[in-house]
Order: sequence, then C-alpha cells, then structure tokens
Amino acid sequence: MREELLTQAEAVLEEWVRARADVPTTETSEGFRLLALHRQGARGVPSFNACRETCREIAYHYNLLNEKRDERTELMMKMLVEHLRLFVRGKLEVEGLGEFCCASRPLRQKSETETTHG
Repeated sequence: MREELLTQAEAVLEEWVRARADVPTTETSEGFRLLALHRQGARGVPSFNACRETCREIAYHYNLLNEKRDERTELMMKMLVEHLRLFVRGKLEVEGLGEFCCASRPLRQKSETETTHG
C-alpha cells in the first residue's frame, strides 16, 4: 500500500509539472522522487511551497511503514496524499492551467468523480 500511495503522490506532482509545460524529473532528493518533483514544481511559483511539508510528511510516513505496517500510519499517509491532490487541483484551477491543459484533465476528472461518488 505504501508504494501505491507514494506513486499516487508522485503522479499528482507529475501532472503539475506537465501542466506547466515541463518534463517530470526522474531524479531524487533525500532518496525520494516525490521531493525532487516538488522542488521542480515549485520553481518560479513560490506559493507552491505551501505543499512542501505535505510532501515531506508523505515521505516520513512512507519510511514509518517501511519499518512496520500500521493501519493508522497508512491512513495518515492516504490522507496526506489526498491533501496533496486537492492542493494541486486547486493550484491548477487558480493558475488557469487546469482549464486548457489536457495533462491536467485526468486529475480534475478523477477528483470530480470521487467527490460526487465518494
């Protein structure tokens, strides 16, 4: 589950990077691609740093789950990934990127479906 959640979080940041007409990095920062993607996504957009701690918390919970599977820790990581997804979705809309960029469409549609059916 932790691998899947980390992959979901990376996918969220990949969408942000693509929406800004960039190619998502394959590099890592502090052992996490998620943190490198955040750094890439924040370049030139200081307000994007608001989700830096969320990304770091996801990495922290990933490491906790590496040591011991715990339902509460897993649930917290899941909530953090959802928080990141909602933040990026909002940024896509505020920046106007979500309105015209086909790369952001799957992110918006998934969120809209979950909101109406969840």
